[in-house]
Formats: sequence, structure tokens, C-alpha cells
Amino acid sequence: MAAVDGRTLRRIGTALAAIVIAGLVAWLGPGDGLPGDSGASGSSSSSVSSSDPGSGSDSGSGDSADGAVVDEADLPPEARETLELIDAGGPFPYDKDGSTFGNYEGLLPEQPRGYYAEYTVPTPGEDDRGARRIVVGDGGEMYWTDDHYESFERIRRD
Repeated sequence: MAAVDGRTLRRIGTALAAIVIAGLVAWLGPGDGLPGDSGASGSSSSSVSSSDPGSGSDSGSGDSADGAVVDEADLPPEARETLELIDAGGPFPYDKDGSTFGNYEGLLPEQPRGYYAEYTVPTPGEDDRGARRIVVGDGGEMYWTDDHYESFERIRRD
């Protein structure tokens, strides 16, 4: 086997470090607390008004990416209870309630990191948090998913 000199080893080390750093930046995304990142946000609790969901400041048509809308009255009772907790500002049953929703799937209108917060909707018979969530934007818009972020419906409040 041929010997590798120190200069070659340094180049390999530098290249590997660059790959690792690029991977971390891509994985964390903007606003995840990297040094010098003024958009850093960890867990946030969002004060959400119960205003008309159409008054939000999202960049889309006011609906989810596919335009689906669900009336609050048509949501499961557990989702309506979660909406009441959101309106009241808590207390929430799960530690992750109110934490930042990253919109990594890209199904909701694009917004800066920290704009969306997620809340768990309990699923009867589930031992864990289950797949149901309500996602709330800083503009008051609300979205429902019962398949763990694979699809969303904009919630039309009563």
C-alpha cells in the first residue's frame, strides 16, 4: 500500500470537515441557532388570536397548498378541544405543544423559520402523540393534519 503524505491527509481532512459542516447546515436549516444567526428560535409559544383564518399574512391563497379547507365543526372533538386550548393559551398536555413547526414538507405557504407552531391532537387508543396535529401561523391561520404532515387542510373557524 502506498504511503500518504501529511499534505494529502490535511486536504482529505479539510474536505471531510467541509462536507460535515455543509451537511449540518442543510440539516439544521436557517434559524436553528447557528452562531451569528439572528433568526434563531427554539421552542416557541405562539399567542394565537381566534381571528378569521383568511386574515393571515401567508403568501398563498389563504388555504393549504392544495386548497383544502375544513370547517371547525367538522373536525374531531379532540381537535376542537385543542383549538380551545390554543385560544386560551394553554395549558397544553404535551411538552412539544407550541414548538416550532419547520414546514420541511413544504406543504404550507413558505414563511420564515419560527412562523408556524404545532400542537398535538390526541388520538383515542394511541399510547403516544399519534399523527394528528394543528399547525398555527403567526398570522392566526390554522391547519389540520391527521396523517402527520403528509397533507393539510386550512381550518375555517366558526
